[in-house]
Amino acid sequence: MDTTPATSTVLPALPALSAQAERLIELGVHKIAGLPAADLRTFAEAAEAPAGGDGALLAVHPDRVPASSLAPLLHRDGKPGFVVTDMTDVDHFAPLDTVALPDTPLYLLTGLDRGDHMADWSPDEALPALTARARTPLLLTEGIHWVLQQPAVLERNHCFMTIGSRLRKANSALDARTPAIWISNGTGRDGRERRNAAKVGWCWAGNRHTWLGFASATGRSARAVITEARAEFPTFTDDIDGLCR
Repeated sequence: MDTTPATSTVLPALPALSAQAERLIELGVHKIAGLPAADLRTFAEAAEAPAGGDGALLAVHPDRVPASSLAPLLHRDGKPGFVVTDMTDVDHFAPLDTVALPDTPLYLLTGLDRGDHMADWSPDEALPALTARARTPLLLTEGIHWVLQQPAVLERNHCFMTIGSRLRKANSALDARTPAIWISNGTGRDGRERRNAAKVGWCWAGNRHTWLGFASATGRSARAVITEARAEFPTFTDDIDGLCR
């Protein structure tokens, strides 16, 4: 199978990190995470000033904000997002062992790509291809963060999977389901009232779907941002240190 990336649909630029922080505060994500609003503002301002931050996504660690709490915040067509009824264990989907997360409540993702060129691949095929290109698959919570900040990233026939999150069985084997974010057609158990709403669901790891790409990033960071911010903005030191506990 050809692994050469094709050009994905051109998407609007992500908002500035300070604007992303305000968006999360407006939605109450900081309260879900148990963080003062000032922590989000401080981290975003520190990340913007010394390191640029253009094109980066501000994310809250999944341990702080479960997918079940974030999904209803995905308002689309005047309707809240939802998790499919047969995914009651959505919050038990955790990062793969190969996905390294910063040990801070807040961090940045860089080099986001929706993975349109991988549509009609299976998750089992996509993961090694992403790894070979030194890319990291997005977690489900990270994918939701992306849509919260950039709603246009979710469009019909161009939705995406977040295969960095998987569920492990009691015997440590991976559950065959892989999470994804797409748009409901309002059929079946979704209900007609949910047509066009953002939907968190799952697909089998061995199945292909022509309308699902594989969201990925070039990396995650937090410590580098904090180190550079401390040198450039010493007045932020106390607040930033609080984010590292």
